[in-house]
Amino acid sequence: MMVINAPYIAKHAEVGNFVVLRLNEKGERIPLTIADFNRKNGSITILFQKIGKTTEELGMLNPGDEIRDVIGPLGHTTPIKKYGNCVLVSGGIGVATLYPVVRALKEKGNNISVILGARTKELLVWENKFKKFSDRIFVTTDDGSYGRKGLVTDILKEVIKGKSVSLVIAVGPVRMMKAVSDLTRPYGIKTIVSLNSLMVEGTGMCGACRVSIAGETRFACIDGPEFDGHEVDFLGLESRLGFYREEEERAYRLFKRRLSQKKKKPSACRSTTYRAGRD
Repeated sequence: MMVINAPYIAKHAEVGNFVVLRLNEKGERIPLTIADFNRKNGSITILFQKIGKTTEELGMLNPGDEIRDVIGPLGHTTPIKKYGNCVLVSGGIGVATLYPVVRALKEKGNNISVILGARTKELLVWENKFKKFSDRIFVTTDDGSYGRKGLVTDILKEVIKGKSVSLVIAVGPVRMMKAVSDLTRPYGIKTIVSLNSLMVEGTGMCGACRVSIAGETRFACIDGPEFDGHEVDFLGLESRLGFYREEEERAYRLFKRRLSQKKKKPSACRSTTYRAGRD
């Protein structure tokens, strides 16, 4: 979790928005959800998992360090209103997207059930934060190390059969969001998913984040990132996500190698002045 000093973004941020950040002048741009924002102190909060070169570098920053570019808020806001019974389903780091949503939906008087899923206990985050705004909360882990062993869809199926559900919002791995959408389709339950497609500049100019929605091309950055889960071409989305996997893995290996070599060399003492991140 990282809190970034970005007063202009915090001033205009809404539920469902994201930012695109670049660590340095030669760094790649990556999209991250605004997991929380504070208009009073001008900060936004991001939550990320270290799985590649850029997220590893991001995780190496210290308090007071600077991020070269933070662009936002981007994307459409989540439609927040009184729905009735809502179920929010999170897989892994999807909690970053759902936390502002659960808080906003509760403020509108909705009854909220939350299903948090993770591969193992150590990868489960923010459970206590969700408890503050949830009427019911369920936890599943793939290995059974915490909560109930199994899939989030196992519990979702039970919740749907137990009460009338007006809205389901699912955020997480593509296969999880597809499974949730397939489950809710026969019941006619409105289902919203947040797509994590490949993204570069975040303003709709490059077209990298294009996704197929109801047979038509849409851009996740300006048309989304949230879409009707029953209209998403998940197979196409999953295929595009792996398009640069080889290059990503190569960049990660080279980064780890350089980092290892750097640690072996004696380092000279230096004085560094850190500045708060800018936007």
